[in-house]
Amino acid sequence: MSGQKKQIHVNAFNMNCVGHIHHGLWTHPRDRSTEYHTLKYWTDIARTLERGLFDGLFIADVVGYYDVYQGNVDLTLREAVQLPVNNPWLLVSAMAAVTEHIGFGVTATVGALNPYTFARDVSTLDQLSNGRIGWNIVTGYVDSGARGLGQDGLAEHDVRYDRAEDFLTLAYKLWEGSWEDGAVIADRARRIHALPEKVHAIQHEGPFYRANAIHMSAPSPQRTPVLFQAGTSARGRSFAGQHAEGIFIGAATPAAARETSRRLRQAAADAGRDPAALKIYAGVAVVAGRTEAEAREKYADYLSHASAEGGLAHFSASTGIDFSRYDLDEPIQYGKSNAIQSAAQAAQQQGWTTRRQLLEQFRLGSRYNTIVGDAAQVADELERWIDEGEIDGFNLTRIVVPETWEDFANIVVPELQNRGRYRTAYEPGSFRQKLFGQGDRLPESHPAARWRVRAGMQPAPAAEIPMEVQS
Repeated sequence: MSGQKKQIHVNAFNMNCVGHIHHGLWTHPRDRSTEYHTLKYWTDIARTLERGLFDGLFIADVVGYYDVYQGNVDLTLREAVQLPVNNPWLLVSAMAAVTEHIGFGVTATVGALNPYTFARDVSTLDQLSNGRIGWNIVTGYVDSGARGLGQDGLAEHDVRYDRAEDFLTLAYKLWEGSWEDGAVIADRARRIHALPEKVHAIQHEGPFYRANAIHMSAPSPQRTPVLFQAGTSARGRSFAGQHAEGIFIGAATPAAARETSRRLRQAAADAGRDPAALKIYAGVAVVAGRTEAEAREKYADYLSHASAEGGLAHFSASTGIDFSRYDLDEPIQYGKSNAIQSAAQAAQQQGWTTRRQLLEQFRLGSRYNTIVGDAAQVADELERWIDEGEIDGFNLTRIVVPETWEDFANIVVPELQNRGRYRTAYEPGSFRQKLFGQGDRLPESHPAARWRVRAGMQPAPAAEIPMEVQS
């Protein structure tokens, strides 16, 4: 088995809006993203992805909107830069109903939710999808969302992670520690649906949340959803090392991906977890053609519809910097940000020091790495990123919907399969089982396992288990 090639994992990367990553492409005549508010749009996508044997659909979200660039939302609205944006969680039931295997990694912002009710939402969808739910944990990064929630602005960067730690601890207690396995017997003759002695109220007294309650939902196939996270700041790495099963990174080169991957796996080891228990995904765009010439022609066509300035407005929100204040060749002062710290750090490391340089990077409407070529060329580059970057797979952004994912499924997937790098069929089981092959539930080494209730045992009172918040 030592000679077996590492399998490439692929999620489709999308958002419940018109313009997600590659801004301006909604104007392309073959793009369907303006149909985002219809169920058929999403069920068609789900079927396409399952036909292409994708791991899952990774759905981004933001609570708020981008008003940093030019100090308003004018460009954001004109170019549909993630505005309007709808709730991603409400899409899952419809997509799950028309598919059998594909997983759903859905984003939820901790500061906009209550863990007690959120835990029920997740359990409900995990039940309805037969164990195919994942949660992308985000802490928020735009002041507009905080203002909409009645706050003056975002809390300090690391404090947002402290809140996420507390949120997760309470959610773990609900998912893992309230209902024992076998609590539900649905015995009609004895008129007993659930055994009271096997259902327990959990107690939680944390710095941000408190609860004394029974989880409202019976256990779902996975109990805790597959946990995704995208923060790669120092605090984000620590958080990911403790909790995440899938981590989404941005990297300009395979060497940069390797450095980030090693730091993340070390963070997992430092937290007492198996570093191999992480699946690390890099964001990438792919323009594939039956020939290289066809791919290049398609890429040029896409460029003619892209909005570099839309990409810059998005990046302004990510970094908290209004780049419109700078002349084209005026040096940009990045400084410390309360938004996505890794975004500003990456820009500085790449030497993107002027607005002209940024606009060049965003020529396809985003700063994502773009692979253009025929099946063999794309496969070569994906393999290089996997092997040299020490990553596990990719979040494949949409350029034109559904063309991007149809081309990947029809052109690239067969080539990867021929190389032994991509599944030829789905294995049975939950989202977690398909990703890791070790069952539906989180392993005992994960911090959620400490809250599991064992048969016949009451969960320990909150006072007996100190609450730990990483700083």
